[in-house]
Amino acid sequence: MNGDVSVLLGEPWQPPEKVREERKRKLTAAFRLFGKFGFDEGVAGHITVRDPELEDHFWVNPMGVSFKQLRMSQLLLVNHNGDVVEGDGYLNGAAFTIHSHIHRLRPDVIAAAHAHSLYGKAWSSLGRLLDPITQDACAFFGDHGLLDTFSGVVLEMGEGEALAQALGNRKALILQNHGLLTVGKSVEEAAWWYITMERSCQAQLLAEAAGDPILIEPEVAIRTRAVVGTELAGLFSFQPLYSVICAEQPDMFE
Repeated sequence: MNGDVSVLLGEPWQPPEKVREERKRKLTAAFRLFGKFGFDEGVAGHITVRDPELEDHFWVNPMGVSFKQLRMSQLLLVNHNGDVVEGDGYLNGAAFTIHSHIHRLRPDVIAAAHAHSLYGKAWSSLGRLLDPITQDACAFFGDHGLLDTFSGVVLEMGEGEALAQALGNRKALILQNHGLLTVGKSVEEAAWWYITMERSCQAQLLAEAAGDPILIEPEVAIRTRAVVGTELAGLFSFQPLYSVICAEQPDMFE
């Protein structure tokens, strides 16, 4: 194993350049998966990963490049002042405002993901947390927050700080009337939490349209979260998707 996996499992230290390469590969694959799953919406949406050496810098997608076509060579390296220090392309203002605050206030966060996916948007309009109605949803039981205001596109630094404060020390956040945001100690973890949270929103919308879902008891939800909601669970759940997208779209690493 290599990259962030070795860090989580306590395996031998890896040089920063090797970790950087691995993080950028996983970040690119995450974008291609988001595109494959239809999470793209115009120029909205971004995933970031902290640089392993310049820890006040993060890698992000350039605005205007489709998730479905993004290549690793197109990623931008951005500092916490909003300067693009490596790469060519436009920096999404909302991406900087949101992710710079998260990376600054949460030193444990390596990666963060936000998109305007359909079911996340629909669920966010209800201004509610997800309920523990399925095993998968238990990953978020007591571990996601709600930003219960919407003041437009997140471009003001104060709005970015409010978002980061609402996230707190949790793995995910529902942005009312906006969408979903997830974080993790690896790209794999952050991306997987987003994918499974989007599906959990879909499942609850479907269940509530059909009737009154039966909630899992809190103590059972907590026990279940201890299995499906851990860092390693998120990391390893991403691996099958990563294998498939690498086989299908090897051009992304150019």
